[in-house]
Amino acid sequence: MKVLVTGSHGYIGSVLCDELMRNGAEVIGLDTNLYPNKEFLPWTGPAKFLEIDIRDIEPRNLDDVDVVVHLAALSNDPLGELDPSLTSDINHTASIRLASLCRDRKIRRFIFSSSCSIYGASEDSAVLDETAPFAPVSAYARSKVDTEHELLELATKDFAPIILRNATAYGVSPKMRFDLVLNNLFAWGFTTGHIRIDSDGTPWRPLVHIRDICQAIVLSLEAPEEVIRSQSFNVGDDQENYRVHDIGRIVQRTLPEAKLQVTGIAGSDSRSYRVNFQKLHIVLPTFRKQWTAQRGAEELLEVLKRRGLTFEEFSSGAYANVEILRRSLTSGELASDLRPNPSFLRTKEVNHD
Repeated sequence: MKVLVTGSHGYIGSVLCDELMRNGAEVIGLDTNLYPNKEFLPWTGPAKFLEIDIRDIEPRNLDDVDVVVHLAALSNDPLGELDPSLTSDINHTASIRLASLCRDRKIRRFIFSSSCSIYGASEDSAVLDETAPFAPVSAYARSKVDTEHELLELATKDFAPIILRNATAYGVSPKMRFDLVLNNLFAWGFTTGHIRIDSDGTPWRPLVHIRDICQAIVLSLEAPEEVIRSQSFNVGDDQENYRVHDIGRIVQRTLPEAKLQVTGIAGSDSRSYRVNFQKLHIVLPTFRKQWTAQRGAEELLEVLKRRGLTFEEFSSGAYANVEILRRSLTSGELASDLRPNPSFLRTKEVNHD
């Protein structure tokens, strides 16, 4: 099977590419490579790689592709708010264009990486399944909602979109991110001895390890088409819904010398949602949760010790996507539309010579 993975050089994509190749797939990576120097662990990547912006994909880039796993996006809420219209262009418009190209090219299966962020701010007692109303509170979440709607409209008997709504990811990746709640709290505790929660800690967050996300993707590739065509799945496990202060306590159990501080400060993030994941387990019965937040914290401890993460490295912004892009925009390396700035490239060439 030849699998095109967009966002192949990202936090989830780098782990997924390795997993697919271990399972015998021929993987083609596609990524605009906005974060070329962000490599936390050594990583080779797929042998075939297309450095292409998803807005610029051409039909020929899909030659001989059997299935597309679409991960590429401006990922997470702070990043999406940098320019909401640009977030919509990349996350929504370009995604639908890609799906349309796949349908035209007779690529039958299209797996779209969505997010439980689409549920936004829900009632505290609610546990949300795939039929729950959307309540997006960010440009990122709205872009996922818009894409889901239009993607399902493209479905035919010959084109099978599958939507995977991932819980909040955590875990170690070659392309590490420390701007995700468990990873972030752990890195603060590990490098400073202080686990600081800048809220009252009561919002709900469902968590899922990136390897369990990859497991769901692999099973979606293997499942009978009639079972998963035009279906949406929350990806995670019912036991992995946590309040933020509970995530902090998990970190503290793993770093017993670190102090946990819940500031009670009201932040700008109003999201709070608990999610029901039963449909995934019913429709894809071989899916088994391999990771818990506690095990994920222990993994982080082992790798961060071995890696020797320092506060200077962690606080540099090298592993927070929004900070990397802000610097690239400020330096002029990227134009305002997040494409490479030709004048910056010419200046580099002159200075190098």
